[in-house]
Amino acid sequence: MGVKAQVMQSTSDMEHKEWLESRKKGIGGSDAASIAGFNKWKSPVVVYMEKVGEIESESSNAEAAHFGNVLEEVVAKEFTLRTGMKVRKRNAVLQHPEHEWMLANVDRLIVGKNEGLECKTASEYLKDEWTGDETPMAYLLQCQHYMAVTGADAWWIAVLIGGNKFVYKKIERDEELIANLIDLEKEFWEENVLKQEPPEIDGSDASTALLKSMYPEAEPESETDLDAEADKLLDGLEQIKEEEKEIKERKKKYENQLKEKLGTYEKGFSNHYVVTFKNQERRTVDSKRLKAEEPDLYEKYSKVSSSRPLRFKEAK
Repeated sequence: MGVKAQVMQSTSDMEHKEWLESRKKGIGGSDAASIAGFNKWKSPVVVYMEKVGEIESESSNAEAAHFGNVLEEVVAKEFTLRTGMKVRKRNAVLQHPEHEWMLANVDRLIVGKNEGLECKTASEYLKDEWTGDETPMAYLLQCQHYMAVTGADAWWIAVLIGGNKFVYKKIERDEELIANLIDLEKEFWEENVLKQEPPEIDGSDASTALLKSMYPEAEPESETDLDAEADKLLDGLEQIKEEEKEIKERKKKYENQLKEKLGTYEKGFSNHYVVTFKNQERRTVDSKRLKAEEPDLYEKYSKVSSSRPLRFKEAK
């Protein structure tokens, strides 16, 4: 079992803006999965920019986060009702006594046990993530982070799915995972945040969204010289383009060979698969004709979108 946490700051009368500022003082449980690369909504570089104050530390889905907070009490009460275990709030930002940058703002602690509770709400579309004994990796890391800070022996997670399905699970303390998590978080805090050296941009949707928000438009007719690293990236992209072309051709070949085997049959069965080759119709609008014959109607219902596609070709 780890060492007990110490209180960094009380949250009893803390305003939301003050709470957001407190998050910049270290790494919290909800940051752990992002730093480890297991949060598709937030990449390591986004967490970095929040910590150094370059962007506001807000949820990517503010409305979902709002109702998650509203329903936290409901989830906690249902957990007590179903398990018989009483829970209590811990209105404080907790701090690891050895790693002061390691913080925790926990939902509940279990009364009479060295355990805690994380309360969640989830969409019906995510129900498959909660089947069986498995816990989504992002939440598993969050709970292990809390155990690292508080010294708890275990952590419970309770989730209300789609507003009508309730699931709760116990996560045992994993010393090896905690040690690896501490090393990962320590490197991020000391090498990136404290030195103000941003981590490398990755290929996550979160990083893509961040870049789009930071650089939404190009300055017309503007140019710049790129460094040698850019050539390495472009060489890599060129190689990927060739590989993608080969894969697409191979995919079409396999599909055509299967179509030949099915012929006029709508469905076929192999030893391991069921394959269909059904008739299908799709209605589309002839935009070119609509624009020519009904220009006012075309203009009324057309929508202009803005983007910055990245294209490249070999310089001559």
